[in-house]
Amino acid sequence: MRRRNTANKTGASAPRNQLRIIGGDWRGRKLAFPDRPGLRPTPDRVRETLFNWLSPVIRQARCLDLFAGSGALGFEALSRGAAKVVLVDSQVQVIAGLQQNIDLLQAAERVRLQQCEALEYLQALKDCFDLIFLDPPYHQGLLQPCIDRLYEQEALSRQGYLYFEANRDETLPCLPAAWAIHRQKSAGQIAYYLVQYADQG
Repeated sequence: MRRRNTANKTGASAPRNQLRIIGGDWRGRKLAFPDRPGLRPTPDRVRETLFNWLSPVIRQARCLDLFAGSGALGFEALSRGAAKVVLVDSQVQVIAGLQQNIDLLQAAERVRLQQCEALEYLQALKDCFDLIFLDPPYHQGLLQPCIDRLYEQEALSRQGYLYFEANRDETLPCLPAAWAIHRQKSAGQIAYYLVQYADQG
């Protein structure tokens, strides 16, 4: 979840600066997040579709939420049984808000917070993840370098999935030849995709 233009947003049912976990152990829990420009959760209906896609693999998954923002994707994954989530964001206020919600949900043993720029984090990345959530600020050219770096660092497990989203008017990033789009959909101005290794069929 990320910093994006708020015009033409659809599907966001929670009040401003509040998100609702929509499934799993914390279903219905409402979490506050900092009042930062353009900071909004991935809309409920997008998250619902995404986690329906991921339902066969979410339990015990190791997850990376690279532009964590409100933590909507990372906390949703934890609620649905993910084993571990790494939340990465560069803003001090955002990190503080994420820490408050980790404490509220008593999830410290399953979450690691990392305050730094996404590309800086990926530069030194050694871990491998089953699920990677990639939802950078729109129109800032971050999708392509992040995807390239994730592939170079072998950050995605062979059976894993990469989720990314963008504004519908943005150019689709070029995927490595070894990766392929498994599912895709749009909601309003949001286009979102699930990627896996091409040899998974």
